[in-house]
Amino acid sequence: MDERQLVETITQRVLSILQANGKSSTPEEDSIPVGVSVRHVHICQRDLEILYGPGATLHKLRDLYQPGEFAAKETVALVGPRMRSIENVRILGPMRDRTQVEVSRTDAIFLGINPPVRPSGDLAGSAGITLIGPAGALTLPEGCIVANRHVHMSTADAIRFGVKDNDLVELEVTGEKSLVFRNVQVRVKDSFRLQVHLDTDDANAAGINCGAICRIVRPSSGR
Repeated sequence: MDERQLVETITQRVLSILQANGKSSTPEEDSIPVGVSVRHVHICQRDLEILYGPGATLHKLRDLYQPGEFAAKETVALVGPRMRSIENVRILGPMRDRTQVEVSRTDAIFLGINPPVRPSGDLAGSAGITLIGPAGALTLPEGCIVANRHVHMSTADAIRFGVKDNDLVELEVTGEKSLVFRNVQVRVKDSFRLQVHLDTDDANAAGINCGAICRIVRPSSGR
């Protein structure tokens, strides 16, 4: 067998193994849509009533991409220690057990606060911030974070991509300002729809908007 025949034989064997294992895929099968997450608030009932009055409830403005989540008609103003404010910050539903404010690093600099980069719900020792609503004001001693980069996927998607809940992966976004984002947390739940969440700073750095496409390139080293 000459060298050319040997290469062809090895190539055919490798392709057969990949196909048998179901690991061959098209670019479309590898693609993950991007959702750009702007500043927003998740709120608990007690705090909503401080800001909007006794018995206040959230009123749905529109559904969000993830099942059961929605943008509410209600908004608040965020105020930092420099007395600078960002108004009309949307509250997202459903109600949470604890109020959480998510901003970008650019927002934080403007407000004069230094929130840590955290996964949703990890609020211990995070930044304090003041919220103002039509019925009152509320100062949180902690609760403001810069949300970490993360990708939502169903159990079936996780199996397809070969990852599990809380893995860290690297995601590549192509285009004129192509970037590879590291330390992207995988969040797996049966009800999740496949989508990466980046904040506005990350999206602007890559020159992308909602609906852009990225792909997993390899597990993140964590450094």
